[in-house]
Amino acid sequence: MGIAERKIRQKEEFRASILEAAWLQVLTDGWQSLSIRKIADAIEYSVPVIYSHFENKEAILLEFTKEGCQKLADHLQLVKDKHIEPAAQLEAIANAYWDFAFEHKEYYQLMFGLGIPACEQVNSISEMKNMTMVMMSAIKNAISVSKNKDVDFFLKYHTYLSILHGLVSIEMIQKEGKPAEHKKMILQDAISGFIQSLILK
Repeated sequence: MGIAERKIRQKEEFRASILEAAWLQVLTDGWQSLSIRKIADAIEYSVPVIYSHFENKEAILLEFTKEGCQKLADHLQLVKDKHIEPAAQLEAIANAYWDFAFEHKEYYQLMFGLGIPACEQVNSISEMKNMTMVMMSAIKNAISVSKNKDVDFFLKYHTYLSILHGLVSIEMIQKEGKPAEHKKMILQDAISGFIQSLILK
């Protein structure tokens, strides 16, 4: 391995160690606690060294946002591909979205911490766009077999995402509540109604 290749690899490894330290900090104390100084202390380097790899804390957060979006996109695509019927796809995606949110709370809270991302943000982050396209394609499939093929699929996508994000957000902020099975029943009821209104109209 040449000197240039070794330097590239060392830079990538150091960058990965920064992200690993940041992630451990998040798992321990939450997103609000994340700071460049704490990361520097954890890996025993100076703050300027961290800044030489990441412009600021927001750049680190963006890396995790992309990672979380891609993980969710892959997960949704996997469950979607297991079904042929559009209604089954939409139900499977809804359940997978729900499971991801609670199995990967740290990612989800960062990805959607300020609500549903704006269109500009979705289009500028390819990983987020991938996640969006999986849901949109399932909705388009459902519309293609519905009685009303002129329905606005973009409107239906926002309705679908609002149901999922709204229910997840409600459950995340509740410290105590109904058993997990009951919460999932609420999701099933909401998604069942959405699918019926989409396909049967």
